[in-house]
Amino acid sequence: MDIRFPNLGWIFENVPDGFTIFGIEIKLYGLIISLGFLLGFLSAYYEAKRTKQDPELYLDYVTYMVIPAIIGARLYYVIFAFDKYKDNLWEIFNIRGGGLAIYGGIIACVITLIVLAKKRKQNMFLMSDTCAMGLLIGQILGRWGNFFNREAYGGYTDSLFAMAIPVQDAQVVNEELLSHLIYFDEIPYIQVHPTFFYESLWNLGLLIIIFFYRKHKKFHGEITAIYFLGYGIGRFWIEGLRQDQLILATISGVAIPVSQVVAVILIVASIVFIIYGRKKKRIQPCA
Repeated sequence: MDIRFPNLGWIFENVPDGFTIFGIEIKLYGLIISLGFLLGFLSAYYEAKRTKQDPELYLDYVTYMVIPAIIGARLYYVIFAFDKYKDNLWEIFNIRGGGLAIYGGIIACVITLIVLAKKRKQNMFLMSDTCAMGLLIGQILGRWGNFFNREAYGGYTDSLFAMAIPVQDAQVVNEELLSHLIYFDEIPYIQVHPTFFYESLWNLGLLIIIFFYRKHKKFHGEITAIYFLGYGIGRFWIEGLRQDQLILATISGVAIPVSQVVAVILIVASIVFIIYGRKKKRIQPCA
């Protein structure tokens, strides 16, 4: 089915979620994530060369990190969306259809980095700074997997970037969306915020900021903190629009999305870390 942006006049006809080669089905979601890993690694590799580190260290890191990152992203999602899987536990292992949470992947990446840095006697904060742009590149690309899966969108909107998805293809449909149906060729569509696009665009802006600032950082870890600060701010806003939120708790009838809670923690922790690091200047800056 088509995906439309009515107010922009854009129509993407017969958007697939995958394709078949030699009888093997390839999901675009997984392919895009794989491409994100590759380009993210290349970014870290060349940033390591620029800062006179051993680039092979980052090849080792990516090699060790890929599987834990996928497991962490899936586990995080399943924990907070367990009702979807409790009646069919085998579905937990079907990641080709979506259901990876970036926070879970990041947590796994950080743990892997801490272990590797300690084992190789490297500066963990220097390594995380080196990887920050690569992580953003992976996120920018990875969000487009949500486009092909027709997921990670927001509530109803008639804004400039409003996206229309056929009801039969939509991952999440509720009363609000059904009350604003639009029709093309007699087919009902929901019209939503393309929050995956908002996040991809936000991360692109953050990537540009980090790219130009990284040569002026005051201490190792500052780029990492800027990443978490910027991403946390953007994610807090965007998560409030999404229809497929992972809910931590409901208080007085108000659902509290876990991603917004994590975003607030990241924002506060990053600000404290930047202030403390600049005040102490514990680590000498590098190029």
